[in-house]
This record gives sequence, C-alpha cells and structure tokens, in this order.
Amino acid sequence: MAVETVLQHWILTSFVYPFLLVFFIVFAVLEKSKVFGEGKMQLNAMVAFVSLIVVFVFLLLWGFIVGEGIKVDASNKIVKYASAGLIFIAVAVAVLWATGIWDEIYGFLFKQTWSKELWTNVIFVLVIVGALAAVLKTTKSKS
Repeated sequence: MAVETVLQHWILTSFVYPFLLVFFIVFAVLEKSKVFGEGKMQLNAMVAFVSLIVVFVFLLLWGFIVGEGIKVDASNKIVKYASAGLIFIAVAVAVLWATGIWDEIYGFLFKQTWSKELWTNVIFVLVIVGALAAVLKTTKSKS
C-alpha cells in the first residue's frame, strides 16, 4: 500500500503543477529567444504569467461552451468552430482593451475617411460568400 505525501495532494497535481509547468515553459522560451533583450528576467516572467492567464481565461470560456454542464451539440462542427471563434475574438478584444491598444485599433479601423467604404465592401463580400456557400451546400446535398 502506497502512502500519499503532501506533494501528491490533488490540489497540487490538478492545479499547481500544470500551472507551473506551462509558466516555466513559456518563461524558458522567452529567455532563450531573448525577445525582450538580454537580462530581462522580470519582464519575461511577467509576460509568461499574463499569457498563461489569457490562455486560462480562453480555456475556461471554452469549457463553459462544450463542457458537461451546458449541453451544446458538440457533434455539430459549425457550432463548435463558431463558438471557438467568438471566444477567441472576445478574449483578444478584452486583452487589447486591457492593454490600452483597443482605442488605437478602433480609431484606425472605424474613424478614418476610408472606413465607411471599406466596411461596406467587406460586408458585401461576406454576404456573397455566405450566399454562395449556402447554394453550393444545398446543390451538393441534392446530388
């Protein structure tokens, strides 16, 4: 009979060890690649921690969508991919907003003289692509 030690407690094995593993891997990659320059250990540690938190939030939201609690039809790939896309966009916008970059991006995309024409054309092209996809899908299923 094996004796369980403090280091084998379920809190450590389920939460702390995976967190530390991912944190140290991201930290080691940042240190080795020297993205922020030489001797920036604190900056690399902070970036590793923040990126780990962003990944955790994404996975937490993803777990809410396809988890056991909410019965979303996970076999339907369109719902699954659309949910993943919406979660990714939401987390990306939240990170951009929290860093203060969102105002610059929003101003660049929506408050320029050319913005109205650009978004009109983008929406027009998306409607055409959607219509073509619907037509091709229905003709493919009939034949």
